[in-house]
Amino acid sequence: MYSKYHVKQLSIFSENRPGRLAAVAKAMKDEDVNIFAFSIAEGAGYGVIRALVDKPEKALEKLRSIGFTVRFTDVLAVEMEDRPGGLHDVIEVLGRAGINIEYSYAYSGRKCAVMVMRVEDIDTAAQQLLGAGARLLEVSQFT
Repeated sequence: MYSKYHVKQLSIFSENRPGRLAAVAKAMKDEDVNIFAFSIAEGAGYGVIRALVDKPEKALEKLRSIGFTVRFTDVLAVEMEDRPGGLHDVIEVLGRAGINIEYSYAYSGRKCAVMVMRVEDIDTAAQQLLGAGARLLEVSQFT
C-alpha cells in the first residue's frame, strides 16, 4: 500500500581510504547518474556511503562492476519546513507512534528540506507521517 514511498537508497561499502568517494563519484558521472543526497558513516577502517540517485539500478550495476559491495535499502524521504522546528515537527510524529529512526540525513531542496530516514517499520512510519499531514516523496520523484 505504501510501496510508492519506499525510496531505493544505495548503501555502498568501502574501505575508508583516500580516493574511494572519488571513485564512486566518477562512476556516477560516467554513467550519467545524478546524486541527490548522500552521507558517509565510518567504522573500523570501512565506511558506508548512503546515496539517493536518479537511476538506482544503473548505479548499482556500475558500482558492482568496479568492485564495490552495494545493496539497496528502502528509506522514506519526507519534506520538512526549512525553518527552526521543522525537524521536530516530523520526528515527533514517529516518536509518539513508538517508531525508531535507525539513521537519517537531510538535504535542502529549492522550497523545503528533505529528511531521508531508515526506520524499523517503513509502512507504519509512512502511515503515521501521512496521517499527520506530512508530505512523503514518492519513488517517481527520484527517477
